Amino acid sequence: MSLPIGATDAVPVGGGDINEAWRVRMADGRVAFVKSRPRPAVGEYEREAFGLRWLAEPGALQVPAVLEVAPGHLALQWVERGSLSSAGAEELGSGLALTHAAGAEAFGGPGERSATIGSLALPNEPLEDWSAFYAHRRLLPALEAAKRRGSIGAAGAAAVERLCGRIDELAPPAERPARLHGDLWSGNVLADIDGRPWLIDPTAYGGHREVDLAMLRLFGSPSERIFAAYEDVSPLAEGWQDRVRLWQLLPLLVHAALFGRSYGEQAAAVARHYAG
Repeated sequence: MSLPIGATDAVPVGGGDINEAWRVRMADGRVAFVKSRPRPAVGEYEREAFGLRWLAEPGALQVPAVLEVAPGHLALQWVERGSLSSAGAEELGSGLALTHAAGAEAFGGPGERSATIGSLALPNEPLEDWSAFYAHRRLLPALEAAKRRGSIGAAGAAAVERLCGRIDELAPPAERPARLHGDLWSGNVLADIDGRPWLIDPTAYGGHREVDLAMLRLFGSPSERIFAAYEDVSPLAEGWQDRVRLWQLLPLLVHAALFGRSYGEQAAAVARHYAG
């Protein structure tokens, strides 16, 4: 394992499916969460550190401070875990709206040629048009990865391709790029002992704000207080309910590429719903 120089008292903790993780005491005495694994992708921890800092810039939600980043590890401020309170759910919704509103220069980036969701790398070169970015930088590359694994059949793959061919019809009214977390499932919202939310493990990029909200609804049953608080600050465009599954198609394809055919079948069903 790779740890910061001078770190002591390393204790293994839960860190997700990809990385190993430890609670350590840094050389300066601060307690830190450190993630590491053998042979991470080049620049992986640097990209995550950049994303955390980018999401922290608006000051709308708590994000762990980056204490140290190196090719083999990432050390973050330690946050004692608790349970999200009702007030914390509302803070998450309103803070997410303000974080999105901070914006991005383009769809994609910022300044990164690839993005990693789980362990799947996807192209991230910016585009000015959201629907083109979603189709060509997200859905089609994730589909190719799922096909290589054999996790989606020919008919399902064809449905995804047809959907991408009519993506302009399905996309919402044009908006400026939002500052997205990019992988905002419930496991990437950490609640502290005061019940307040923290954003962790981002795949941050400029995108459409409905994407983060749809991802949050995909796994688990998040409090509706989150979404009500979001709408109080920044109402969504008409018809957003009809687009939730459109945005959920991306994580389903990513999961198909990483974990197998059951997710590919779900992705195919969603694609057929929209493909026409």
